[in-house]
Amino acid sequence: MTHAERPSAAAATLPVDLDEAAHRCLVAGFDGTTAVPHPLKRLIDRGLGGVILFTRNVRDAEQVRRLTDELRSIRPDLLVAIDNEGGGTGHLVRADAPEVPDSYALGVADDPALTARCADALAGHLATLGITASYAPVADLQHEPRNPIVRTRSFGADPVLAARHLRAWIDATDARGVASCAKHFPGHGGTVTDSHHGIAVDARPYDRLLVDLAPFRAAIDAGVPMLMSAHVVFPALDANRPATLSRRILGDLLRLELGFEGVLVSDALEMKAIADAYGEAAGARIALAAGADQVIVAVPDLEVTLACRDAVLDALHSGALPEERVREAAGRVRRLAERYATPRRMTAPWDADAGLEAARRAVRTRALPAPVRGAHVVDLFPAPHPALDRRGEDLLTELRAFDPEATGTALSAEPTDEAALVEGIARTGAPLVVATSDAGLHPWQARLRDTLAARRPDALLVDTGLPEGGALCSYRRGKVNLRAVAEVLAGA
Repeated sequence: MTHAERPSAAAATLPVDLDEAAHRCLVAGFDGTTAVPHPLKRLIDRGLGGVILFTRNVRDAEQVRRLTDELRSIRPDLLVAIDNEGGGTGHLVRADAPEVPDSYALGVADDPALTARCADALAGHLATLGITASYAPVADLQHEPRNPIVRTRSFGADPVLAARHLRAWIDATDARGVASCAKHFPGHGGTVTDSHHGIAVDARPYDRLLVDLAPFRAAIDAGVPMLMSAHVVFPALDANRPATLSRRILGDLLRLELGFEGVLVSDALEMKAIADAYGEAAGARIALAAGADQVIVAVPDLEVTLACRDAVLDALHSGALPEERVREAAGRVRRLAERYATPRRMTAPWDADAGLEAARRAVRTRALPAPVRGAHVVDLFPAPHPALDRRGEDLLTELRAFDPEATGTALSAEPTDEAALVEGIARTGAPLVVATSDAGLHPWQARLRDTLAARRPDALLVDTGLPEGGALCSYRRGKVNLRAVAEVLAGA
């Protein structure tokens, strides 16, 4: 007998409506592209609030439509969600997703109408697939140079700039009948740890944290229907628990001081900041008690989701989790579903070229170098982040679309024989382009770039992450970002 078929003692004694309310507070990931797993069907039958899709659930656009239709045939008010920030973060490439740059490039271009066109394209595409909740945009401010996780996902470091682009994104998404979600409250941009991998701490004093709250205030004022919490400890706000588990941050700060009345959803509980320190099941119980309305369990192993569910039911049964707290949370989720669960499949066309226009405008905000033809491109970048990055985009491929004579070397890890590599590259007679991606976080990239630049002072340096002094910057490695740089390199 599987976990799904072993109801806890608490589940057997709770009122049916309270059991349903508890299930509404869960968002589950799962495996597969066609059939809905039986344990997931049982969860949906009992009131599951939402599912979150990933690349593992996507084969092509028509398949996604069939899958979302099947999910809603089980329960029409199920919210179907996905991370859909654009740029390098995208799970819908195989479903013909519109190409838009990361938010940082939109901030550099600084045209809210253009940001709205990009957000509209993403949301219009989601609606045609039957996906009506988007865990975007990122409202974090990127102001810590060593931050490993926010970076170009942010609109920038300026809270006023971020606020105007957040408003544009939220309004455009809502106009398509898709729920947006500003994340990660109260801000992940001041940390030097990725909460996917461990406990992240922002030790700044309270007065310095206020700037990070400003974009979230703007998102709330714009009517954002969802916020996502950060798995970050803020000693100035609550020294004992990360924001996702903190009543002081979720209750006192977000609900009482900022007046947010929408759905507060946790970041994924299997992230190590929660899973290693508390465990997913305890994390679910504590997050709901602290003020979250939904908790995400994104891993495809439904046993983890079921363990979280049972922890919530047991806490309700024992009184450790107040019944009124769960009913309040479920009520918010129910109202969200009433507004967004049903997709608008018949949608007006979106601007498929908005993303490339934005990427071009971001690249061209600085003085441009002269074109290089027949260049040798050394493209250095870290291995893709498993939760965020696509795989396969590279600068050489984009450049060869305009300059077939271009050659290159791509590395996503430190070379085994750096001296031999440098010698071979330095001796090439072709113009040399050296691209790095956040080399300040990856010393092997910085060392290799600097060594090549010393051997070849004529080398053209390109940044494919945040700006680090290169002649060109793409503001991340999304397809349109790299294409916009390639056009400049080739003089296209």
